Amino acid sequence: MSVGWAYHASMLRHRTPSGHPDCPERLESIQEALTEAGLLSRMQPLVVEPAPLELLEAVHHPAYVALVEMACQQGLSFVGSTETKISPESFNAARLASGAVLAACTAVARGQIRRAFCAVRPPGHHAESDRAAGFCLFNHVAVGAEYLRQRCGLPRVAIVDWDVHHGNGTQRIFEARDDVLFISIHESPLRLYPHTGHAHERGTGRGEGCTLNITMPPGSGDQEYRRAFDEQILPALDAFKPACLLVSAGFDSAGAERIAHIQLDPASYGWMTQALMAIADAHAGGRLISVLEGGYDPASLGHCVVEHVRSLVEG
Repeated sequence: MSVGWAYHASMLRHRTPSGHPDCPERLESIQEALTEAGLLSRMQPLVVEPAPLELLEAVHHPAYVALVEMACQQGLSFVGSTETKISPESFNAARLASGAVLAACTAVARGQIRRAFCAVRPPGHHAESDRAAGFCLFNHVAVGAEYLRQRCGLPRVAIVDWDVHHGNGTQRIFEARDDVLFISIHESPLRLYPHTGHAHERGTGRGEGCTLNITMPPGSGDQEYRRAFDEQILPALDAFKPACLLVSAGFDSAGAERIAHIQLDPASYGWMTQALMAIADAHAGGRLISVLEGGYDPASLGHCVVEHVRSLVEG
């Protein structure tokens, strides 16, 4: 069964100032690298449409969704925080990014494919229910997880976020829930934005224990990540037994990136993908959906995504 490819060219129309890390070239580099590796032709293109407003509003306050639309229509330069730049097409691009994840979730839930990679921008995991932050307008992984729970009837969904930055928005959206397990492995919040995601943050109320934050010291590499997977991430997933696994796949923990201080090799994303696929095979009928988050050096991003997608396609 083929791996889905969820992408829409209009996401390139989310424009940011020259020199901003989230540039359109990120997606172009991914397409070029996957094509050169012979992987894009082995994937099944999915029809991507803008996410319906009611599905965005399942995790974001309606007033916030309307605010983002108005800010883009009025030509404002940012929303939520000054680094979260917008342009007139950004609202539609962000809806398409969430729509790409919904397309992948639908195809996986219906058994049309087992796995999917969603090449999207702007990224999503810093967006909270009522606030844009860290280049993110809508939280695409959260939209997908809620859709799988409420519309597809899956009892438990797990999210693994391996972006170098903590997925604070995703954590905030689900931290009081026990039907969504959120795991984030990221550089120490003492050193890196958004300065959240400490190990003591484990969820609240009914959701206590359904949040797992693994903080990595600067300079950590493949060996340290393998230990974290073996000792913490994989046992937590095995215990939770998710019916579907979502990956917030940021590639900014690669050593070639200059935005942080983690030193992963491109090949690290291959074995991490294989480890999560084994969990999905054991508990979720193989259902796994990967969603692009960070990764801002175009050449490094292309290499890392090739390793990730090769594992999805050949696993």
